[in-house]
Amino acid sequence: MAISSAPGKVYLFGEHAVVYGEPAIPCAIDLRARVQATARDDNRVRLTARDLSLNGFTVEFRGGHGDRPDVDVPDVLVEAAVGYVDGAIEHARELAGGTDDGLELTIESDIPLGAGLGSSAAVTVAAIDAVAREFGASPDKEVIADRAYQVESSVQSGEASRADTYCSTMGGVVRIEGSDCRRLGEPDIPFVLGYDGGAGDTGQLVAGVRSLRDRYPFAHATVEAVGELVERGETALADGDLAEVGRLMNFNHGLLAALGVSSRTLDDMVWAARDAGALGAKLTGAGGHGCIVALTDSSSVKTALEHAPSCEAAYEADLTPTGLHRE
Repeated sequence: MAISSAPGKVYLFGEHAVVYGEPAIPCAIDLRARVQATARDDNRVRLTARDLSLNGFTVEFRGGHGDRPDVDVPDVLVEAAVGYVDGAIEHARELAGGTDDGLELTIESDIPLGAGLGSSAAVTVAAIDAVAREFGASPDKEVIADRAYQVESSVQSGEASRADTYCSTMGGVVRIEGSDCRRLGEPDIPFVLGYDGGAGDTGQLVAGVRSLRDRYPFAHATVEAVGELVERGETALADGDLAEVGRLMNFNHGLLAALGVSSRTLDDMVWAARDAGALGAKLTGAGGHGCIVALTDSSSVKTALEHAPSCEAAYEADLTPTGLHRE
């Protein structure tokens, strides 16, 4: 039996623009997904998912996607979840020399599914590592991050960036620009997260931004403006200027809203956090629904979000330096 875990993430800056080669700065947070892998005698895979903002499900399949679990969750989320796991198993088997042995796989997660906090990346990273180790391999983190990116890119029809999977593997604050991935360190950044209880369709939202970018020159310029903002954000982080980081987060949210990926619920939570004194607040991830991240060390922001009509849950979260962890 092998157990691995990996963290979720929030974007300080740069989601969506990172798909077009612009820089982005995500950071790992102390919400984690854990995967337990145990080899079995046949060549079937039995997947049991717990938590994940679902009521849990178990599905058994032999190569490729299995039966659709009987849960009250949008098809696109469950199909993607099984797709990530199936891809992770395939890559892990390659790393272990091509074995086709079966598996018992159990996934537990603190990270809401489809909420923009990198649940798919965390599960993919942890699953590749746990399965590979159960089959006798011990790949290093750079290999895990690259394989996990390949899985996400396949499931998301080539629209994924390396941001989520690299951040989940390495932990801390990272900077992504195309294939250039590096760690920026472990600054003390306090967050509060607001969650509207919904989930955005990443593929649809990314396609929507691409359509705007291709149709309107000013939308193309908006994506580039996000990249310019990230450069300023990196400087502010290096200087420890959290007030400037917050201002740039606010600006980033406005640019994302202009690209059509915010929503009334996300905007309501952003303004609730700002009105309660957050240094900055913005959506995080693909958008549509899901989470906002507020930069603050004040308990009043969490309280304000808990009372906001659009917010189903609020969490305090800290940046974590620990990426992929073998338990």
